[in-house]
Amino acid sequence: MANFQSYYGMITMISDFWTGNEQTTGCYKFMSVENTNGGVVNFVVRPDTYFVDHIMMTEGDMVIGFYDANLPVPLIYPPQYQAIVMAKTSQQQNVKVDYFNSELLSNDGTLKLNISPTTLILLENGQHFTGNPANRNLIVVYGATTRSIPAQTTPYQIIVMC
Repeated sequence: MANFQSYYGMITMISDFWTGNEQTTGCYKFMSVENTNGGVVNFVVRPDTYFVDHIMMTEGDMVIGFYDANLPVPLIYPPQYQAIVMAKTSQQQNVKVDYFNSELLSNDGTLKLNISPTTLILLENGQHFTGNPANRNLIVVYGATTRSIPAQTTPYQIIVMC
């Protein structure tokens, strides 16, 4: 099971990432993200990295990047992670990537989903998901939450990571 972790900050650099294969030149990107404390993380953005709302990102954007902490990483500084999901941040929406159990409670126990008829449930390719989103890895886009533990929300959008 994936152990999703996130890193929030401003994109300070975007460049091509060389994989050693001429056929993939230009297909992989390297994004440096610096947080407010000056900490830096580099994300390798692959062709299958999911961008919430399919938004183009540029240097200076405030973003949150999600990665699997169980995957091996090179022992270098700054840390370099494979980006699984990238999202541009805003005050109107939050993004969480995690495994949600049969009660739609996140694996870390911090967020419970209350799905409404207006919640858009999609696959990563943009098609409607017709199954049950429980017991799956989900990308959840939401607004306000309750102040309870766990926080509860009615998400705007759920993207099922098949």
